[in-house]
Amino acid sequence: QVQLVESGGGLVQPGGSLRLSCAASRSIFSIYTMGWYRQAPGKQRELVATITSGGSTNYADSVKGRFGISRDNAKNTVDLQMNSLKPEDTAVYYCNARLTFNAYWGQGTQVSVSS
Repeated sequence: QVQLVESGGGLVQPGGSLRLSCAASRSIFSIYTMGWYRQAPGKQRELVATITSGGSTNYADSVKGRFGISRDNAKNTVDLQMNSLKPEDTAVYYCNARLTFNAYWGQGTQVSVSS
């Protein structure tokens, strides 16, 4: 099992940047896929980005070219660099860890993009 804690959310203006961080309670070296998801009010939770232990990444079309996911296995963290933020990026962002038999989620961190 793994506990996940997100941080770094906040309020930014359109075009601004934020860097989210997910801290895991255990080593993530052996966790194949880590990811970030988000859920806006009235909408379903959706994939933002994933990264494998080998560094392969996958992004939602809506964030390609703007967001970057990275992982630091030594620090047990997974970050999401968000640039050129848009109002439609406003959501609660969740960290996800996919293990062999289960998926684990953090509590979420709020990101608000508004002028």
